[in-house]
Amino acid sequence: MIDVYKIREDFPIFRNQPDLVYFDNGATTLKPQCVIDAVSDFYLRHTSNVHRGDYPVAAVNDRLYDGTRAVIARLLNCGEKEVVFTHNATASLNQVAYGLGKNFLKPGDVILTTQAEHASNLLPWYRLQKDYGIKIEYIPLDKEGNITMEAFEKTMHKGVKAVVIAHVTNVLGSVQPVKEIAAAAHRYGALVAVDGAQSVPHMKIDVKDLDVDFLSFSAHKMCGPGGVGVLYGKYSLLEKMEPVFMGGDMNARFESCGSVILKNPPVKFEAGTPNIEGVIGLRAAAEYLMDIGLDNIHAYEKQLRSYFIEKMKKLDNIEIYNADNVYGPVDFNAKGVFSQDAAGYLASRNIAVRSGNHCAKILHEVIGTDSTVRASLYFYNTKEEVDLCVEACRDISVENAIGIFF
Repeated sequence: MIDVYKIREDFPIFRNQPDLVYFDNGATTLKPQCVIDAVSDFYLRHTSNVHRGDYPVAAVNDRLYDGTRAVIARLLNCGEKEVVFTHNATASLNQVAYGLGKNFLKPGDVILTTQAEHASNLLPWYRLQKDYGIKIEYIPLDKEGNITMEAFEKTMHKGVKAVVIAHVTNVLGSVQPVKEIAAAAHRYGALVAVDGAQSVPHMKIDVKDLDVDFLSFSAHKMCGPGGVGVLYGKYSLLEKMEPVFMGGDMNARFESCGSVILKNPPVKFEAGTPNIEGVIGLRAAAEYLMDIGLDNIHAYEKQLRSYFIEKMKKLDNIEIYNADNVYGPVDFNAKGVFSQDAAGYLASRNIAVRSGNHCAKILHEVIGTDSTVRASLYFYNTKEEVDLCVEACRDISVENAIGIFF
């Protein structure tokens, strides 16, 4: 089990901001000292580029950078050559979309997705719909954003070439049956691309067991630095897929006539100088999470969320949109109060939450509102913090929420 109070000692921000209640982990997470040290060490002791230097400091960074693939491969249970470093989950999702659009899809092919997706998992496909003539269709969801296999089977057909879904949705925290969806989609010959931004940091992921074709996530949502993403892809698909970006390091040779020979995956997808210190920090973050245990993190967060929901249900002024979901954020509104005003009031009590549509701008078609307050938890949050948030939510009203701005 997790000793949350001991874990909090690993995070300097809790010493520097002792009154902060940080419930915006769905947007980005706090950083433990080991990650800060890994990034700082790069700047202080061994700054260089990677894959370009023949001197000792460069060799250190080559080992650290390339060694991160082995750590992420262990995290996901995949091959090292199936781990591509990108700039964020958005870059990973775009690589999948444009790579498939160029190499795998033709006009009229269908992409199957949901109305609960983050913008980064929809907008690339919208552009392909406009530019390449593909079609987008949606899997029906229940009122809390969940896919049932019955609904999926009714929507799936031979024209679907790829199923594109979040493993855990970023607003309602719906945990989709990815393994079952992948098995069903593969029977039709369709590929499965998963947005893992809200699942990889919070639960044990085994891509071989799930049998997904692609999985995208970001370092900054799993205690790592910003500016680093990961794309997992089955190697046979990465071999066939074209990179979005062209440039240094990813090519083996090119000639004045225009012929270009690309390196093999994963390097062919990593054009230019990468975020070296960020990748090194990602390694520290992944090792930190694995040392704690992703199963332990998952169990603790479920327990903490259940406690939060139980307390929030007792408030007459609060409407919860995903009370029956067992995981992910707590998504709510104070009755009669605009979500941003409610979040502003919580901020006045030093409680950090997110308000708005959370980049899921068509989810309102499912839940009936375009703007909510999202409190997203992580393994370093405590019941005492939940109590502070609930007490503050009890006090939200039209008068005091608007009053803080005047």
